[in-house]
Formats: sequence, structure tokens, C-alpha cells
Amino acid sequence: MTQTPDTFVSFGEQGAQLTYGSYLRLPQLLDSQHLESDAHDELLFITIHQVYELWFKQLLHEVGAAREAMTSGKLWWAQHLLGRVAVIERILVQQVDVLETMTPQDFLQFRQRLAPASGFQSVQFRELEFASGAKDASYVERFRGLTDDEKRRLTARLEEPTLWDAFVDVLRANDLPADTDAEVSESMRTVAHDRSEYAAVWALSEALLTHDELAASWRARHIVMVERMIGTKSGTGGSSGSAYLRTRLPLRYFPVLWELRSDL
Repeated sequence: MTQTPDTFVSFGEQGAQLTYGSYLRLPQLLDSQHLESDAHDELLFITIHQVYELWFKQLLHEVGAAREAMTSGKLWWAQHLLGRVAVIERILVQQVDVLETMTPQDFLQFRQRLAPASGFQSVQFRELEFASGAKDASYVERFRGLTDDEKRRLTARLEEPTLWDAFVDVLRANDLPADTDAEVSESMRTVAHDRSEYAAVWALSEALLTHDELAASWRARHIVMVERMIGTKSGTGGSSGSAYLRTRLPLRYFPVLWELRSDL
């Protein structure tokens, strides 16, 4: 019998449209952990990093939507999305604790099998940095292992507006000068000292700063974990390991918002 809108069952076993496993593509997902050794902890290492990449994908989804919301004047929605970004980023920091249940001895059982793979090669992580405002075209030039699709994605991120660009649009939409960093700084002082008039703008700037702060927290936590695991050894991708990571600590997505603290 042909189903009509009145008889169609979309929920429950009778619907038989999807199962939990088919909707989440669990067979494919759970077949994506392929070990290169018989070391017990390699599965943990792979799982943690695959989970990171899934969260990076979600963060890119939210950051892109937050940027569009700011540009279109939906500040409440942008703030909501950036709040979600912050919650996810706190999870990213906490996940390091799980990875640290692996001892250096356990990691060394399979570490050599990883070379030349390295976390430095995480394209989604670089996309997130680019989208947030820390664009670095030299990364695309330095990393020769990029696929054509990865190069396309990174190039697009380099060319498209960032979260900061969208926030500057918000200032202009509120009749606040924002053509230079100096003007943005002055406008933000105005916002900071009249939060009743610019409540939504101030709240949004604080949400951006939280995103920046949590990204910095993750970088710092990651460095300590790496040093605990391999000390000062070189990275599997050929980098200087923790020494390279420490050069990333001063990175700020929104330096003008940080400098504002000194001017209030």
C-alpha cells in the first residue's frame, strides 16, 4: 500500500527509515582505526586524534556560522554560537588528560611508526586558526604533503573574511569607526565605557576573547603534554617538537581586544 502523509510513520521501529548505526555511519566510523603496530595504546592515540578532528570540524561549522551571523546583524545568534565554541574548546583541553594516561614508554612502542605524520599536518586546525584571524600563508608553502583538496580549503580560508573581519562589520553597523586598528581600539573603549548602549557588542567581544583564551589554553596544555611524553625530542614530522610549539604560545587571534585591557 502506498503511504500517504497521514499513514507515514517517521518514528519508532515501524518507520524503518534509519537505524542508530546507519544514521551515524557507525560501520565506517568504527572501521577507521587502523593500527600500525601491536602496541596496546596505539588505539587510544588514534581515537583521541580522530575525536579532535571531529571537534575541529564542528568548530569550523560554528565559527563560520558565527561569522555570518555577525555580518548579518544577528548578534544574539553569533554570541550563542561562540558560547558553544567555548564549551567545545574546554573539552579539547580536557581530552589531553585522557591522552596522558599513556606513559612515555607506551608511546615509544609505536612512535617511530608514525613518522613523518605529525599533528603539524592537521589541516582543520590550521583552517580554524585562519578563520579566527591568524592567517599564515607560509603554512601552505611549507607543508608539501597537502592534497589538492587541502590546498584548496586552506587557500579559501586565506581569502575569506575572518571572525575579526565580521566583528569589525559589527562595529561599523553600530556607527563606530573601524577602518584602522587605532579606530577599532577607540571604538572599543567607547563600547567598554557605555555597556548599556552597546551591550550586545561588548558581550560579543567578550565571547571572541574567550575563544582566543581557550585556544591559547589548549596550545599551552598541549605543549606540557608533549614535553611529558617525549621531552625535547624532535617531532615525528621533523619539527623541533616542543621548542616549535612554544613559538606558538604568543599567538593571539584578536590582539586589539587584549590591548584594550591596558587602556581601560
